[in-house]
Amino acid sequence: MHKLSDDMARRRGLARVAAVQALFQWLQGNDEPREVVTQFLRFRSREEGEGGMPQDADRSFFQEVVSGASKRGEEYDKTIVAHLREGWTLERIDKLMRAILLAGIYELDRRRDVPARVVIAQYVDVAQQFFSGGEPAFVNVTLDRIARELRGAEFSAPRDNATPGGA
Repeated sequence: MHKLSDDMARRRGLARVAAVQALFQWLQGNDEPREVVTQFLRFRSREEGEGGMPQDADRSFFQEVVSGASKRGEEYDKTIVAHLREGWTLERIDKLMRAILLAGIYELDRRRDVPARVVIAQYVDVAQQFFSGGEPAFVNVTLDRIARELRGAEFSAPRDNATPGGA
């Protein structure tokens, strides 16, 4: 496993935030994932602030997360429901929170090059950018439960004291 450069990790972090925004737009039901990706890459990458994508975001990573998470949306929704506390339903989850979880599950499922703990930490950070209440903790608990199912071996192995790479 190689450690990503700080610059690439930063660029991926920017792409994750934009991917969550794009998935949220898709969940609103007005646009197909391909249209949303095109809007972000062509137009919204010029925007500054909320709702835009910084020019130096990792565009291919952004596109992969949005396309992959939206393509597997139904499957990942079932995964979310299976890991919620009793009494919770998918409809009870805010669409922005659902977008964060879909993106996180995609990475846990399909990006084995990124350690599970890194994926969880990254999406907790994304949640902190949008929410100030208990939502980041909800993301942490939910993605941790899912990660332990999808990548149990990473959690049973002794933890390395080195900083994990692959952000």
